[in-house]
Amino acid sequence: MRDVATLLNEMVAAGVIETYAVFGAVAQMRYTEAVVTLDADVLVALPGGNELVLLTPLYAFCLQRGFLPEGEAVRVGDWPVQFIPAFSPLTEEAMRDAEVGEVDGIPLRVVSAVHLAAIAISAGRAKDHARVLGLLEAGAVSAAQVAAVCMRHGLAPGWHCFARRFLDER
Repeated sequence: MRDVATLLNEMVAAGVIETYAVFGAVAQMRYTEAVVTLDADVLVALPGGNELVLLTPLYAFCLQRGFLPEGEAVRVGDWPVQFIPAFSPLTEEAMRDAEVGEVDGIPLRVVSAVHLAAIAISAGRAKDHARVLGLLEAGAVSAAQVAAVCMRHGLAPGWHCFARRFLDER
């Protein structure tokens, strides 16, 4: 993950991306016990907008540093890394409010636990529900915090469905 953190910070410094935040299973490991994952998901804000065609300079930057495309990802050391342009006001807020951790002394921006839970609610898959439960059980977030972010971003139906099913809220 050290190589990933280094690359992401170099991309910001070079203006290839405006900002970033790791999310998904890698971010969850900051708040809960380790989980199995095959890749690292990174939200990115691209200069000039978030159209996919604007990923070309990002991939070129990686290639110049010897990081090769691998399917939908770029192999950075041991990690396939998927670069995902922010796709909603929620993911934009998640990047803006990301927490800064460190990997071997290198800063790494990570989506906060509450935003990670809200993004999982928006996706609504079984593995996403498991992610929210893991964050709640670890005490990384409270149900009230997740509910508030979900309400603010129009995810009330998804939150209420999750809460009824898993939190025994009627």
